[in-house]
Amino acid sequence: MASYNLVPLETLKKRAELAVSKLKRCGICPRRCKVNRLEDELGYCKSGRHPVISSCTPYFGEEPPLVGTHGSGTIFMTNCNLRCVFCQNYDISQLGEGTKVSPKKMATMMIRLQDKGCHNINFVTPTHFVPQILEAVVEARIMGLCIPLVYNCGGYESAETIQLLEDIFDIYMPDVKYGSDENALKYSDAPNYTKYMKAAILEMYRQVGDLVIEKGIARRGILVRHLVLPNNLAGTAEVIKFLAQEISPNTYLNVMSQYHPSYKAHQFPDLNRPISLEEHSQMVRLAQKFGLTRGLEI
Repeated sequence: MASYNLVPLETLKKRAELAVSKLKRCGICPRRCKVNRLEDELGYCKSGRHPVISSCTPYFGEEPPLVGTHGSGTIFMTNCNLRCVFCQNYDISQLGEGTKVSPKKMATMMIRLQDKGCHNINFVTPTHFVPQILEAVVEARIMGLCIPLVYNCGGYESAETIQLLEDIFDIYMPDVKYGSDENALKYSDAPNYTKYMKAAILEMYRQVGDLVIEKGIARRGILVRHLVLPNNLAGTAEVIKFLAQEISPNTYLNVMSQYHPSYKAHQFPDLNRPISLEEHSQMVRLAQKFGLTRGLEI
């Protein structure tokens, strides 16, 4: 049974109400735009009162412990609080392709994914819609949802917002994009990325700890992704050191090799090529050196 099933329903409702109240002067993410999203004023993420969803489907492209045999029940949220120039889902994150839904409609989507046998409900790019997701979780809990929730984010998070998710989300899957603030600002327009990312991941780990896998399926814990960029632009070594030394050497880490130039990457000479096999292998070896072997493509 998922954690949110063990929390009194009234507690869930109060948590959702508190989160929604923060939309009045929005400070849900580190940008703290302070726009009134309850009145559909738009800040950096271009998102108002209602959640916007691009797709809802069993998905088999995630890490094996999430996918299992029946897939991860992914709900792709539209828009983003980052502006990654190499985003491979830019039609969703930057161009805003998606449909507004009510909390009850989102809850119905969750139930449908559970009925299809999905092992979890995986919110992709949830950061800017945390309050709306919590509203939907209340509805879904009433409808009988009982599988774990996955927070699949870009790492530019407010630790205060992550605290609202304690005892609700069982699995955190942050994408740690950078070990360098300079490149985070240049390529994702994310000031002080490493400060916010580290604080958020420390809070995630405090809540759920290392990834627990039972019979091949993730049940609870943190799973970290890191995309290797060409010319070491992601600062992978710093990411690895942080995870091994400040989080846990037992952290499940996927050092990803699938970078290819997308969206606006061609405008940046250092990003305008795929990574080499050696670039990826070098970072995998570094992770091994620091004891981070869970999740590696070896």
